[in-house]
Amino acid sequence: MKILVTGGAGFIGSHVVRRLVNQYDSYEIHNLDALTYAGNLESISDIESAPNYKFIKGDITDASFINDLFETNKYDGVIHLAAESHVDRSISDPLLFVKTNILGTVNLLNAARMLWLNEGADVTKKRFYHISTDEVYGSLGAEGYFTESTSYDPRSPYSASKASSDHIVRAYHHTYHLPVVISNCSNNYGPYQFPEKLIPLMIMNIMNGKQLPVYGKGLNVRDWLWVEDHARAIDVIFHKGDLGETYNIGGNNEWRNIDLVELICDIMDQRTGNPSGASRKLITFVKDRAGHDLRYAIDSSKIKNELGWTPSLTFEEGIAKTIDWYLSHKEWIKHVTTGEYQNYYEQQYMNR
Repeated sequence: MKILVTGGAGFIGSHVVRRLVNQYDSYEIHNLDALTYAGNLESISDIESAPNYKFIKGDITDASFINDLFETNKYDGVIHLAAESHVDRSISDPLLFVKTNILGTVNLLNAARMLWLNEGADVTKKRFYHISTDEVYGSLGAEGYFTESTSYDPRSPYSASKASSDHIVRAYHHTYHLPVVISNCSNNYGPYQFPEKLIPLMIMNIMNGKQLPVYGKGLNVRDWLWVEDHARAIDVIFHKGDLGETYNIGGNNEWRNIDLVELICDIMDQRTGNPSGASRKLITFVKDRAGHDLRYAIDSSKIKNELGWTPSLTFEEGIAKTIDWYLSHKEWIKHVTTGEYQNYYEQQYMNR
């Protein structure tokens, strides 16, 4: 098979690309990434010389480029992860999220449709896999879980753009019979995550003795998924998921933000030799994010019962492994927090 992975230099994408390259010697894996601030080829430097791997720099919003890419390479499958994904950025620049997450997805769908349907390919052997987020479902109260039948209720420009792309993917399946699958995942964490997100931001700020900004009172709840477990789920869904179906992927690890930050503080104190409680003193409560959803929680019973996938790590295990990784990869942190992102990072977080 020849598979195109979009966004393969990003956080989740790098883990997916690495898994596919290492697991399937007979596959040819093409990694398409625009290398924006959140894309970093250092994250997959260990496989860059693999004989079944190729990197392609390009933008999914460029329809002509995408059409030529599909026509030239005749892909058998697409695993679509490329997206603008940070809620705060979507609030300040919603148009960028509409362009990348909606129009970019349409460009990929059109290219796949022209290649697979217009040329009479056997679509049962093709697959367009769209990776999405649990944020499309909106906000939960203190109880209940998102299921695959939960109505969409996005609350931010980011989640609205992802919800739109989900609907378009389903429309292409029903209208054109394009072979698609979709998954919606909870918050990912682990190695190689860009330091604008909560967990690496907290780790970095503790390392640098900076304040730890927590929105509101820190009572918002998220379900946390170890990124390598997510990559394994993507592998399973791509190969075994039923066409036209949606699968929710969660870690069964619900944490209030303040409890999560305090846990990171305590582990960091242990790892760095700080006095007990020292890092907690850096916690600073800041004005809440606009439209901040209270709680996300995923019911993963469908992927468990139908495809046999379950998460492998508890959050306590995963966060300890994550902290150890960041402490031992300070050069990677230094490299990704320079240039364009450095200015944003300092403006948004470091000087609070």
